[in-house]
Amino acid sequence: MEKFISVLKIIPSTTADGEGFRTSIYFAGCSHHCRGCHNPQAWKKKNGTMVSIEEIMAHILPNEFENVTFSGGDPLYQVEAITRLAIQIKIQTVKTIWCYSGYTYEQILASPRLSMILPHIDVLVDGPFLLEKKTNQIPFVGSSNQRVIMLTK
Repeated sequence: MEKFISVLKIIPSTTADGEGFRTSIYFAGCSHHCRGCHNPQAWKKKNGTMVSIEEIMAHILPNEFENVTFSGGDPLYQVEAITRLAIQIKIQTVKTIWCYSGYTYEQILASPRLSMILPHIDVLVDGPFLLEKKTNQIPFVGSSNQRVIMLTK
């Protein structure tokens, strides 16, 4: 079991990655390699810095009124560690968690490994970025095939 997560950057107080102010964590590693990706440096896990869950929590906890977004790369590339982080966030805070993934909800549900994250996140933004469906007309997605799926009420 990995004790560290490969992180590209942590951005506090952003409104780009979900509703309201959020602390966005950009994880390294992605196997989708979407054409036109805005963050191709995130494809390789080695491009990130190995950070402990405790170090990430030290960025999240002081921002009392900010929720959390997992982005990347694809957070599900490191799903075991990301799930442990999500559990800690839920234990220690009342923050909502949004998670962006290039996998569709159906693909995640079909995989026992990938679906382990679902009980611990509130919103899933799913699907690969498709350059031919690029849009700025739908909030919080990059292409019109992607969906914002509320997992909790």
